[in-house]
Amino acid sequence: MPFSHILGQNSAISILQRSLATGRLAHAYLFEGTEGVGKKATALALIEAVFCGKEEGCGACPSCRKIAALQHPDLHLVEPDGAFIKIDQIRDLQKDLAYRPFEAPKKACIIDGAERFNQAAGNALLKTLEEPPGNALIILVTAQSSGVLPTILSRCQRLHFQTLPEETIAAYLGRNGIDGEAARIAASLAGGSMKKALEISKETTLSDRKQFLERLIGLSLREITPLFSAAEELAADKDKVMELLELLTSFLRDILLLKGGGEGIVNADLLPILEREAGRLSQTGIMERIGHVAAARHALLRNVNARLTLEVLFMRLAET
Repeated sequence: MPFSHILGQNSAISILQRSLATGRLAHAYLFEGTEGVGKKATALALIEAVFCGKEEGCGACPSCRKIAALQHPDLHLVEPDGAFIKIDQIRDLQKDLAYRPFEAPKKACIIDGAERFNQAAGNALLKTLEEPPGNALIILVTAQSSGVLPTILSRCQRLHFQTLPEETIAAYLGRNGIDGEAARIAASLAGGSMKKALEISKETTLSDRKQFLERLIGLSLREITPLFSAAEELAADKDKVMELLELLTSFLRDILLLKGGGEGIVNADLLPILEREAGRLSQTGIMERIGHVAAARHALLRNVNARLTLEVLFMRLAET
């Protein structure tokens, strides 16, 4: 994918193109920013340009086509093996980078999930970052730069990727066949992530969202079994839980806005439910619920037991 096809990252791309034009490309980069905003796509576009010998890959030559298909012999991809990137993966990468390029002017690698190195793997990578063999280009990608080892951060040129504007996301979804209202809702809920917007825009996801919110609203401490059942069911998929908690935060925010007479409601398609809850809850109660959801998200990020975390959250939300 050429640079020109990447949406909303003009600043980062301009820096890279200037470096290419002046021949001052760094040997190691850290692309950081929200998941799903084009970091990996930009990494591939940069490698296309380097291998193509231009400020932007042509997208048509054999080299560019191989990169687009992730089948170029001088391009190496590293992703977490399970929970972590492991030392054997880094040793294999180091062996690959030690060989001369097959076709390209240099070898290149993308390490996706740079926050997930275990200690041994991170330490093994340090010397390669300091002195890449054969002038290799190494690009690390992360959505959580706070989790990247400080020794790795200090050896990379960091490039921040912005979240995408809602208008950009909605327009892209519309061009790709998503209904206008679904595109607007998905763009509003996505937090600037095109990847998340694409997931939310699926009809089943929007339907699940409504069912999830109605289910939580119906929880009561007088009937504890449904509460525990909901926690057990949802705890099985941690990634899904985090998405649902973000949706819940957005829903509570809309109730708060509606109660204050403000504009900018995201979940406009759920207006009857929002109005009912705005009439039932006090402003203080809404703020407390938002705090409870934030505490639950923080606990899950620290790997606290998901089922227990959700049980506590749901009991707090069920309090009248």
